[in-house]
Amino acid sequence: MPTAHTTLPSHPTIEQAFPPVAMPGAEIALLGASLGATASHLPTVMTNGQEAQLVLCRADRIVVRMPEQARTGMLEVLRDGERSNPIPMIVARLLSDGLHPVTSPVVSRSGMIFTTISGPRGKQTPVSIVRISPDGEGTPFVSGILNATGLAIHPDGDLFVSSRAEGTIYRIDAGGDAVTYADGMGVATGIAFDDEGNLFVGDRSGTIFKIAQGHSERDKKVFVFATLEPSVAAYHLATGPDGTLFVTAPTLTSHDSVWAIDRDGAVRSWYKGLGRPQGLAVDAESNVYVTASLAGQRGLVRIDPEGRAEVVVAGHSVVGVAFSPLGSTILTTNDAVYEVEIGVSSASE
Repeated sequence: MPTAHTTLPSHPTIEQAFPPVAMPGAEIALLGASLGATASHLPTVMTNGQEAQLVLCRADRIVVRMPEQARTGMLEVLRDGERSNPIPMIVARLLSDGLHPVTSPVVSRSGMIFTTISGPRGKQTPVSIVRISPDGEGTPFVSGILNATGLAIHPDGDLFVSSRAEGTIYRIDAGGDAVTYADGMGVATGIAFDDEGNLFVGDRSGTIFKIAQGHSERDKKVFVFATLEPSVAAYHLATGPDGTLFVTAPTLTSHDSVWAIDRDGAVRSWYKGLGRPQGLAVDAESNVYVTASLAGQRGLVRIDPEGRAEVVVAGHSVVGVAFSPLGSTILTTNDAVYEVEIGVSSASE
């Protein structure tokens, strides 16, 4: 009885890029057929006239590292004089560098981005918070805060920042001047507001504080809202549309959790299996986005309400994410801020 054979194309064919969105320097996979090396040559992967570095090469799968100067355009494989079908690749755009974010940025209603130059613990930097316009123009905004770390915007529009060295939360006015809002917050790292104006503060030694909104700032109440295992780095916080507080607390394991804390302070492991999860944000559909590693690939991970996770943006050294009301997604590495379009609407819109 004859055996059926599948005829593979002799010329290189790309079926998909995974993920189809990347940051400069990130690793992506190309899936397809006839992509591997021939007897005499390795394939070449080109994006907008730039060669991508080959990391892994098989007939049905190629892994490449995007050039540092890569930009959005088409990507194709060249092999023994033959050219594959081109496929689109979205690449994040650098907005500003020379910074030191340690968690997620925040974005104002007008699209202004705020991020930190945090510095080593106990060392004062000349500028604490930088303001970046949608076109990438960065200007110093706040000075004098030691180790500025977590950022959050109050529902009324005011900017708040934590100092992990001082355990203090500051309110920032429109002119960039800081006033103390709360102190005694331990190693204060991530902060987040709910829709009622209550502020949550993550003390990475194991405590989530809640600063309950009173009739005035003087009668606010501060109490321990929940406790978690300590983090080797920081707590990162974000609130969902239903008031759930999501927390990441990276440890030395490669299977960390995203924690969910309900309005009553009950804690549960909402998703487990991420490597070094850090900054996070929640969209209007209650999908949680986390900068983390998933199955060995680093980047921006999307986890839907049913717990299905996938890497949607490839990127190395990514520490934070925020959604702009102008429609773009803002990503921070440990020294820069990027912008990319992935079609996400923030939970606050």
